[in-house]
Amino acid sequence: MKKNFVAVLAVAGVLALSACSSGAPGAAGGTSSPGGAKGQQVGVAGTQSQIQDISKFCGTKPIKVAYADGFGGNSWRKTTRAVFEAEAAKCKNITSVVYTDAQADTQKAISDINSLTAQGVNVIVSFTDGGPALLPTIKKATAAGVKFVPIVASPGGKPGVDYVDFVSENVDTYGKGLADWTIKQMHGKGNLLMTGGQAGNPYSQAVYEGVKKAVAANPGITLLNTKIGDIPVDTGWEPGKTKQVVAGLITKFGTIDGVVADYGGGSVGGIQAFIDAGKPVPPWSANDSNQFACLWYQYKSTQPNYQIATESSRNWVAIAALHKGLAAYNGILNSEPSTFNLGIIEDSTNPSQQPVCEKSLPNDAILSSGLTVAQQTKLFSTK
Repeated sequence: MKKNFVAVLAVAGVLALSACSSGAPGAAGGTSSPGGAKGQQVGVAGTQSQIQDISKFCGTKPIKVAYADGFGGNSWRKTTRAVFEAEAAKCKNITSVVYTDAQADTQKAISDINSLTAQGVNVIVSFTDGGPALLPTIKKATAAGVKFVPIVASPGGKPGVDYVDFVSENVDTYGKGLADWTIKQMHGKGNLLMTGGQAGNPYSQAVYEGVKKAVAANPGITLLNTKIGDIPVDTGWEPGKTKQVVAGLITKFGTIDGVVADYGGGSVGGIQAFIDAGKPVPPWSANDSNQFACLWYQYKSTQPNYQIATESSRNWVAIAALHKGLAAYNGILNSEPSTFNLGIIEDSTNPSQQPVCEKSLPNDAILSSGLTVAQQTKLFSTK
C-alpha cells in the first residue's frame, strides 16, 4: 500500500510548472532585498519534486532555528512540527531548535516572535495564523536580522523585503480543484458545504475563494456557506468540534450533498456526524489523512454516495521554508519553489488512485508528510 501511495505522489509531483497566483503576496519569480539573500528568488511556482537536499543550505556557522506555530492543537500541526525538527536535525551546525505554540492567540503569536528574536534565533519558520496582524512584528524581526519564513497563511507584506519568502501550496487551485471534483460527484447540482479552521484565518479564506470559483461555473450548486455569513465554517481544525458543528448544519439545512474541507484529519468528525444522524454521507474532499481514508473503506458498502478525494496535506512545506531561511542567513542562492502546485493523489472513484488506509499506522498519521512509519508511530503514541 505504501509503495502505491509513493507512486501516486510521484505522479502528482510532475504537474506542469506555472507562475500562477498562490494567494501569496508579491510577483512570482521576483528577487529579494533585505528579507533574504542577495538575488534570492521569491514567489517561484513549482512542485514538491524540486525541493533539494538541505546540505546545500546548512552552511558552517552555528545557527539557531525556530518553528513558531500559530496553533499546535491538532495532528497536522504536530506532524508539521515533527517534519521541521527532523529536517533541522540534518544540519550539524544547527545548535538549537525552538518550538512555540501561540494557541490560536494572535497576541501570544506576537509575543512568541518577539521572544525568539530577543533570544537570538537566526531563522524562524512560522504558520502565521494571525495573518496581517503579525506583519509589523515580522518586519521588526527582519530588521533585527532574523530570516523569517511564513508558511501556508499569508501575513501580507512583500516577500523578499518584509521576510524571506512565503511558502505554501497554491491555495486557490487547491480549493477549486477539490470543489471541481466534489461538484462532479454531485452531478452539478445540490447543496455544497466548505469547512475551514479557526475563524478569520487567511488560509481557509483563500481556499474558500477557490471553492467559490468552482461554484460560480456550476449554477446548479448552492454554496451553503453563503447562507451563514459567506465564510468557511469554523471547525477549529479539530475532529470533535467538526462533528459538533456539522451536526448542527445537518439539522439546519436538512440536506448536504457535498463537502469540501481544508483539513482531512478534522473531517473524520464531520463524517461521523452524518453517520450518527442517519443521513447519507456525501462526497467529501480534503487533504489526506490515514483515518479519512480508512473511514471510506469502513462505510463504502453501506453509503453508496460516499466518495472521497484528497490532495497532499503538504506538511513538507516546512522543509522548503527551512531551506529558504537557512539559505538567506548563509547568503546562498535558493531557487526552490515557494508556491507548490498540488493535484489529486487519492480518488475513490479512480481505480488507479484508491485511498490508502495503512492499518499499521495511527489514525492521525499523514502518509504524504514524508515521515516514516516509525516516526509517525512514535509521534502519535507520545502523550
